Amino acid sequence: MQQALHRSSLVPRGFVVESAYYEGDKAIVVVRASGSIGLCPSCGTVSRRVHSRYRRRVTDLPLAGRIVQLLVIARRFRCDAILCGRHIFTERFAEGVLAPSARRTARLDSIVHHLGLALGGRPAAGFAKRLMLPVSKDTLLRVVRRRSRPPADPLRVIGIDDWAWRRNHRYASIICNLEKHRIVTLLPDRESATAQAWLAAHPTIAIVARDRGGGYGEAAAKALPHAVQVADRWHLMENASRAFLDAVRKSMRQIRTVIGATTIDPKLLTAAERLQYEGYLRREEIDAAILTLSKNGKSIKQMVRLTGHSRKLVRQVIRGERNDVFRTRQSSLDLHLAWLDDQWASGSRNGAELWRRLKARGFRGSLRVISEWAARRRRAERADAQSLQRIPSARTIARLMTIGRDLLTKAETVTIAAIEAGVPTLVEARDLIAEFHAMIRRKAEEGLIPWIERARISLVASFASGVVRDEAAVRAAITSPWSNGQTEGQITRLKLVRRQMYGRGNIDLLQARLIGAE
Repeated sequence: MQQALHRSSLVPRGFVVESAYYEGDKAIVVVRASGSIGLCPSCGTVSRRVHSRYRRRVTDLPLAGRIVQLLVIARRFRCDAILCGRHIFTERFAEGVLAPSARRTARLDSIVHHLGLALGGRPAAGFAKRLMLPVSKDTLLRVVRRRSRPPADPLRVIGIDDWAWRRNHRYASIICNLEKHRIVTLLPDRESATAQAWLAAHPTIAIVARDRGGGYGEAAAKALPHAVQVADRWHLMENASRAFLDAVRKSMRQIRTVIGATTIDPKLLTAAERLQYEGYLRREEIDAAILTLSKNGKSIKQMVRLTGHSRKLVRQVIRGERNDVFRTRQSSLDLHLAWLDDQWASGSRNGAELWRRLKARGFRGSLRVISEWAARRRRAERADAQSLQRIPSARTIARLMTIGRDLLTKAETVTIAAIEAGVPTLVEARDLIAEFHAMIRRKAEEGLIPWIERARISLVASFASGVVRDEAAVRAAITSPWSNGQTEGQITRLKLVRRQMYGRGNIDLLQARLIGAE
């Protein structure tokens, strides 16, 4: 059924159109309020006595590619209430139509707000100009800040984590409502005292999901002693894997002895590997000097002063964490390895021919890269004594020891078998880490205590000690459905918003954009 289109339906509700005309590139619509009374904003008394009239220019939604301005004929009323201190008041319009002293209608202000939330300042201003919405970048950000409302829902389950304003220099904290999947607030730093003060102001919190750093755990224990703390499961599994990698690094000297790689034949090395081997020999001289000073009872501070090396390097040497000969690096072949494997399996094993075909597919590397790859591939298929002379890196050994045997080449299988036979403590560490991972995946916390007892006398004793210190939170991580993964996702979203603003948004603007978008 067709209905007539009235001019008043094009303007916000509560207004009556008196006239309309063009003024340059703008459409001017003269309107007045449809009612005949006014309510005093101080006492609420109804008044019909008009004192005077004045005109307000208010921007509204664009129409037919033109900016629209409402010329509002507003009234001033007299308040007849004897005890009211306001004798004359200006006309107020319906809520959600036009706010007092506003220069934009509420519906236009809502669009400006959402543009600011989605795009920030300058990009939103450029887009608004194309939409015929005259608004500056500063106004957009002011609207976002003004209309920001912190969530008022009572908090029961929260996640807290840190994020970097500038990596290794300045950090802040983010707190999320895990039940509502919403950001609650951003804290300006990650200090324990700041988090403790915020947590103490929210005593309804019953569960705190956090990372494994000690700061947030200490703050939650002091502010909310009744709350259950839940360690992040992903960080637990990542810490366990890193503990096994550290165990491999500490065992590298034994591994080289077992494999028979205490001496390496430089003739078997590629050019890149030879450079790494020469660097390894130089590192060995440095390590020997530091270990000698350590055996003589020198402190780390004294060793740093005598050798000129950093405290970090000295600690790594003392802990046995600097024993890799060949370090894995990113290669230009990474994107083409699958294709090269297929060609090799089909019988095409000439390095020059492979390079010509790969060059036609867009590869920009040299012939030498392909030749060295082919040489390594040939040696990998010969599981003899010579192929064992070259030891993989600690990270590679850790990976090979934890993946399925059906995914290993013949040479890799022989290497790992030799390591497992010669370094049984490393096999024990691998089994302990696999058991810990399975415990988390199956939510079987009854095996935690026996696991800790065995792990404390193994190569992953340091990780086991950390689990003991945070045992309650680790148990909760195994059994509880809550974890901090959702908070990590919100941090990713926060970083996206910061990059949109070229990293220049203050914490209040970041919070307004993130929370307002909910």
